[in-house]
Amino acid sequence: MVLLRSCKFADRSLLSYSSSISRVLFTASFSSTKAQTPSIQSHDLLLYKRISPAAITPRTSIVPILDQWLQESNEIVVDKLKNMIKVLRNHNRYTHALQLSEWMTNRSYLDQSSGNIAVHLDLVSRVHGLEQAEKYFDTIPDSLKNFKVYGTLLNCYTFKKSLKKAEATMEKMKLLGYMTSHSYHSMLSLYNKTRNHEKLVALIHEMEKTGVCYHRTTYYLQLTAYASFDITAMEKLLGYMEANPNLSLDWHVYIIAAKGYLNFGQHKKSREMLKKSEGCVHENTNGVAYEILVTMYANLAEKDDVYRIWDLYRKRWRKINDKGYHHMISSLVKLDDIVGAEKIVTEWESVTRSFFFWVPNILVNAYSKKGDWKKAETYVERLVGMGKQPPTSTWDILATMFCKHRQMEKAVDAMRKAILSHHHDHWEVNQVTLTACLKYLEEKGDVEVAKEFV
Repeated sequence: MVLLRSCKFADRSLLSYSSSISRVLFTASFSSTKAQTPSIQSHDLLLYKRISPAAITPRTSIVPILDQWLQESNEIVVDKLKNMIKVLRNHNRYTHALQLSEWMTNRSYLDQSSGNIAVHLDLVSRVHGLEQAEKYFDTIPDSLKNFKVYGTLLNCYTFKKSLKKAEATMEKMKLLGYMTSHSYHSMLSLYNKTRNHEKLVALIHEMEKTGVCYHRTTYYLQLTAYASFDITAMEKLLGYMEANPNLSLDWHVYIIAAKGYLNFGQHKKSREMLKKSEGCVHENTNGVAYEILVTMYANLAEKDDVYRIWDLYRKRWRKINDKGYHHMISSLVKLDDIVGAEKIVTEWESVTRSFFFWVPNILVNAYSKKGDWKKAETYVERLVGMGKQPPTSTWDILATMFCKHRQMEKAVDAMRKAILSHHHDHWEVNQVTLTACLKYLEEKGDVEVAKEFV
């Protein structure tokens, strides 16, 4: 969520940078475990099978399973059990990883080293939130609060976008001499996420003065920052990066520059950067490159280029996922090519296995904005007829559209369906539409239905 957020597009390899900092800190914290991707070996395979994500649900406690393992007189190898914490964490089973950490600590399998404490702090933050993480941090003896522990606390704040607390922690670490390259980059990612680009650049200059590791990721962050407020500085830095033989630039850097030029209304230069970006896209490049190019060309109102990139995407990439279709449909809607969007939606319907409604919702929204409520209604009815179950978001869009066009009976019906489907969806219904439906019901005298809505 880091490097390209300010450019309103996403790439998995760059956007995962914030979490990669956390992974580096997490791996480094286990002093007796080699810094490598965790794997399950023969000894602990049986135990892992019992507590693996495939074996138990996220809400099931693994503590009874661990206790049973001991009751069966099975051996405990500490390093391998610590490795399981990594594996569980890498599968986003943070609660289970924390339970295992606590279980090992309570039975003295884990010593109270700063590395183990740092790992535990990270897990507490992810499972119970910052407040509990801070409480746990306060219980740690000062003698064990080294750069690993402070670095983890800093990463907890940056992950939760807690800017003031992160900055306070950074200043404390500077006083203690604990700032590392990972700590600096954690703060850079936070400044980028919160769009504090001037602070980001200032911190990079500080890194230059202090001789902290300054690599390609740092340049990308700095370029992203300049792209938002200083086009001259962006051009100067891009020229330096292109001339630097030690930097291997890829398609991302030109996308950042293209967005910068677009921000300043220089469409011709933006298009030139997109062409350079295309030159760095190869057949084995992640499909996200095509998705971003499609979106960028749509932002420039270059319809022919949007279709050209889409054709390249389909030829070079083995299977376009829902996200790829989402980008293309959104781009065509932005270009007011509703007919083209309808064709892509039809194609998506024929190949998708999951049928997530955030893809067809684009079309429903487009119809709504154009005032074609009958077409939107017919489309959703067709999906329902196919056995699909629209979520709250879809019904809410329809309810708002019907309300706007004074089709209040239809609006009330759609709002009722939105409310009934809400437990399957995180969408929050439009409060203005809900209020309008309640007012209509009260004026009509349907008090009981109004109470049901409330």
